[in-house]
Amino acid sequence: MAGLLVGALVFGPVCDWIGRRPSLLMQVLLSGITSMATAFVSSFELYLALRFVLATANAGFLLSTNVLISEWVGPSWRTQAVVLAQSNVALGQMVLAGLAYGVRNWRLLQITGTAPVLLLFFYFWVLPESPRWLLSQGRTEEAKQLVQKAALVNGRPLSPELLNQLVPEKTGPSGNALDLFRHPHLRKVTLILIAVWFVDSLVYYSLSFQVGDFGLDIYVTQLIFGAVEMPGRFLSVLMMEKLGRKWSQLCTLTLAGIMYIIIIFIPGDLPTVVTVLAVVGKFASAAAFTISYVYTAELFPTIIRQTGMGLVSIFSRVGGIITPLVMLLEQYHQAIPMVIFGSLPIGAGLLCALLPETRGQTLKDTLQDLEQGLPAGSHKTAPQRQDMEALGRTSSVRVAVVKSSYF
Repeated sequence: MAGLLVGALVFGPVCDWIGRRPSLLMQVLLSGITSMATAFVSSFELYLALRFVLATANAGFLLSTNVLISEWVGPSWRTQAVVLAQSNVALGQMVLAGLAYGVRNWRLLQITGTAPVLLLFFYFWVLPESPRWLLSQGRTEEAKQLVQKAALVNGRPLSPELLNQLVPEKTGPSGNALDLFRHPHLRKVTLILIAVWFVDSLVYYSLSFQVGDFGLDIYVTQLIFGAVEMPGRFLSVLMMEKLGRKWSQLCTLTLAGIMYIIIIFIPGDLPTVVTVLAVVGKFASAAAFTISYVYTAELFPTIIRQTGMGLVSIFSRVGGIITPLVMLLEQYHQAIPMVIFGSLPIGAGLLCALLPETRGQTLKDTLQDLEQGLPAGSHKTAPQRQDMEALGRTSSVRVAVVKSSYF
């Protein structure tokens, strides 16, 4: 969990700095090398060190993949694309249960689980950069080449007039973590998302860490938890399309919290009922985590999207780190951890009502885009707009052009 935290801290800004593609390639390489090396260590201390580095790479891998998908796919299919990628997490859990059951030697299990990662090295030749990121860096010709290739692969006509609308940003704007708190709207969004991601991780891992406490075989329980995540993640697509991102996030977090609260009042001699409630909670927490990835990518502008997702992911990993510590509180009273795991997601879910809806909208590219999307009366004052221009943001004309960079 500490490695995941450091990975979010490091690879968030790195991905915005050097680009999505090189960052992702570096993470795949680091993940494959450290995971394979773990199978041959001779000391527990070295094992822990390699697991830390592996988690650092995987944290960046998860974030970079989500951002790259979000920036390539248009509003009509973005949700389905991100959720499809997130569903592989549940599939991996089920495969892991089968591998661990069949391969009892941990070194051989490590090698077997690492082999698929090594196959991803072909990404070096096929993985594209994000045209949105290239345009934000003023690398127009590279962006045009990628857009032309996308049009060719998709069989879509691309007129020279449309292609020529892709123009460089005036000053190649950049963003940093301070922008997340300097801009009033972004500050509110960031603080709420920090709470949401913290609770996402807290609830998700609290159920995962109790995989052996439900009376079933540990391998079977792991398989069930992975299996229930699949419909949970896919159902989140329908929820986001019908209810919107905001209310989907609110409902799933609240449902997960309610399941925990109900479990408090279930007698100990009804383990089947407790297991069913835990499965429903796992279902809701998986859906909430998936929605968070989609929603967060749409709330942050391109120039600071990866940095923003890295920041909120840091607090997500903090939630994962303290989850087992919260579970230890049951030595004072069995209901204390359940109250914490139940009340916090309900509170974070209610905070989501303060967030804007992003369903069906194009991604924001600059801080000025956020101003154009805010309700009347909430725009910046003249001095604030001057401050924003001093940061090198683009004009509204340029912003409109950049928005056409997706298919």
